[in-house]
Amino acid sequence: MALSQSIFSTLTSQRVFENASFPFPSSMLKQPLVVSRSPSLSTHFKKARNSFITNCATPENDAKTETPIELRYPAFPTVMDINQIRQILPHRFPFLLVDRVIEYNPGVSAVAIKNVTINDNFFPGHFPERPIMPGVLMVEAMAQVGGLVMLQPEVGGSKQNFFFAGIDKVRFRKPVVAGDTLVMRMTLIKLQKRFGIAKMEGKAYVGGDVVCEGEFLMATGSE
Repeated sequence: MALSQSIFSTLTSQRVFENASFPFPSSMLKQPLVVSRSPSLSTHFKKARNSFITNCATPENDAKTETPIELRYPAFPTVMDINQIRQILPHRFPFLLVDRVIEYNPGVSAVAIKNVTINDNFFPGHFPERPIMPGVLMVEAMAQVGGLVMLQPEVGGSKQNFFFAGIDKVRFRKPVVAGDTLVMRMTLIKLQKRFGIAKMEGKAYVGGDVVCEGEFLMATGSE
């Protein structure tokens, strides 16, 4: 920076002298520009060059120590496994659409997952060329998560069945395809124990994006 400023200052001064009407001979103004190279300046350039080379090599070293992709993402926790789910829900193959409960607040909410695979029995017909999970089955899976909340002893007891009484404001935001993990949260909003009616709010996600949401009205009934 100091060198460039010195050159610029010298050239500027030369133009000013050429245009001015000072009694200097033109030969004096057209002398070749001589720039001295001091040892300290040369040493500075060498240090800067070595620093630049070192910094260029840093990303390659970082890449070698980067965590492999298979080790970056932790597994979902298990609050209820599939055997515990089967003890609560009456559903069986091919209509049990909940694989694991990953969070449970008694009488309040539950979060569960459904691993969507190409082996699911609905994919051969929906659709053969583009396997998309039917929206009605997403709603059914969410309702089953709601059933896990309702059929617990803290709410209605596990010796009951539950049925759809109504669904409102259901919206499908994005398609769910084979290979996705559907993460469903169901929250109990209102419960009328006398009539066995529960209102729940549900949202389903894939990779943090909402794919389905709505309000669910369900009724419980004794076996």
